[in-house]
Amino acid sequence: MSSTITKLNAPLTQAFDFQPSSESHTTPTPTRNSLAQQVAGFETLTNALEYAAQGLTGYNFYNAKGNLQSVLPYSLLRKNAREIAQRLSGFNLARGSRVAIIADTSPEFIELFFACRYAGLVPFAMPVPVNLGSHGIYVQQLKGMLESSHASLAFANIDYINFLEEAAEKTTQQLKWVGTPVQLRELPAKEVTLQSNSPEEVAYLQFTSGSTRMPRGVVITEHALMCNLQGIVRNGLEIRPGDRSASWLPFYHDMGLVGLVLAPMVTQLSVDYLATRDFAIRPLQWLRLISRNRCTVAFSQPFGLKLCTMRVRESDLKDLDLSCWRAAGIGAEMIRPDTLRNFAEKFSSAGFNGSAFLPCYGLAESTLAVTFSKIGNGFRSIQIDSKTLIDKRKAVKLQADGRKFNEFVNCGRPLPEHTVKIVDENGQQLEERMVGSVLVQGASIMTGYYNNPEETHKALKPGNWLDTGDIGFLYEGDLYITGRKTDVIIVNGRNIRAQDIEELAEQQPEVRSREASAFGVNDADGTTTIVLVIECRLTSLTERHSLIKRLQQLVYMAFGVNCIVELVPPHTLPRTSSGKLSRFAARQGYIQRTNLDDQLSVVESGDR
Repeated sequence: MSSTITKLNAPLTQAFDFQPSSESHTTPTPTRNSLAQQVAGFETLTNALEYAAQGLTGYNFYNAKGNLQSVLPYSLLRKNAREIAQRLSGFNLARGSRVAIIADTSPEFIELFFACRYAGLVPFAMPVPVNLGSHGIYVQQLKGMLESSHASLAFANIDYINFLEEAAEKTTQQLKWVGTPVQLRELPAKEVTLQSNSPEEVAYLQFTSGSTRMPRGVVITEHALMCNLQGIVRNGLEIRPGDRSASWLPFYHDMGLVGLVLAPMVTQLSVDYLATRDFAIRPLQWLRLISRNRCTVAFSQPFGLKLCTMRVRESDLKDLDLSCWRAAGIGAEMIRPDTLRNFAEKFSSAGFNGSAFLPCYGLAESTLAVTFSKIGNGFRSIQIDSKTLIDKRKAVKLQADGRKFNEFVNCGRPLPEHTVKIVDENGQQLEERMVGSVLVQGASIMTGYYNNPEETHKALKPGNWLDTGDIGFLYEGDLYITGRKTDVIIVNGRNIRAQDIEELAEQQPEVRSREASAFGVNDADGTTTIVLVIECRLTSLTERHSLIKRLQQLVYMAFGVNCIVELVPPHTLPRTSSGKLSRFAARQGYIQRTNLDDQLSVVESGDR
């Protein structure tokens, strides 16, 4: 575990890449590794680790100041994971039993994850708290995951064990053991022969972030995982000798786990980690890791790039060299073209090349990736006439200046063994440029949601087509995402995207980015009303009233509909474990507040 992690003063050697130097801030010198790179093609995760462990590569963990804290070579990961698997075997659990792990950015999480697979158990990552002030909400979230997964064991490091123990005490599910990785090491190991995993076995559960509904446990088999990983590294990233990754993405997010923990391992690449909370405070450290260690592959959600653009000072650019960054993957949420343009403009003087942008589309229900744009081409977008998009649900290129338009980013084409189609409300396939529901079919699709047949039936259609819940269109074979079904508010027969309303609000000087949430609520007569909730720092009643009136006028002028604007204190809007605003939870919170206000009004009027 952590005590066995070798401390180094430099990044790990990468196959065909870097030789450790005596100073952590010194650029490594090239060296050659005797292990021939194998780009995926393994049957199971443990098969891939057995091969990677023969080389000199692995995981590096950096602190908030950008200094190397610890390293976990794949060789040591294999050794520790197999030893921990012997201790897990001492619990005498049935093969396939679920194990919950709070996924801090640490070697311990990765060791436990692989130990579960060596022991024939099914791990799943649980989030770290987004805001320690929301103690009750976080404990409730953990409780829900423990119960719905029927977990037998649960682990957390010393920072989060109190939360986990509190959640475990409140569950109706009887866990066999709850503790820290250090406590597990004190238990006796059971000498057993570790059995090989089969491709048909469940590799892990991935809990969805719950941005539009309560989290559900996605069931991913070894076969689905290895197929998706192969598509990512061979077809999406075109991984080559000398590549290296850097990541701030949380391990409990599918892009962080599959894309930046498992994908580097199945290609024997080294990867440098900065904890998500440290990135949020100082995103410059992520860019410095890329620059200093000559990382070539690094992914981010759009808001991460926006954070870099806003927070990094011009004076910091002279010390960055981002010319090594050849694959700047973008995904996990709607990709706004201006976010990419602003980032490229800001960091061009630091050597960043816009051709490195690699927009992609995916979701946990398809393991991770579904489509990739062409690597090396940068991002491409298309401007669509807004009126035609709304009235005819058709993507028509903007023909005349002065007309309103929506701009969407090209997310590319499906990975091998995957197909994407667009269907209407009746499930009939639509022609290119027609907007409808995005369905995916392929080898990476989940087998279902664990212990949730009702939601599984909703998501998996006949022919094993996965209804992604997203809306989009195909144009010349490429996929463009326009929003989510639950993010489309239907008012008087018109489809209005929640993102469009939120973007309109964020253009106001009093409204910060990612502090506006729009959704629809149904009145008693069945009509839909748009609600816009804004985190607001204004204290003057006059200024607050002015902002409300202005937002209502802007929404009416832009969309021809009335809306309710509610101002709430900062940090009120709920967010998912991956940091995205949760419209579903925001809507529920608004309904609860409104009902409470109504009840108080009745009481007050009665007292009069």
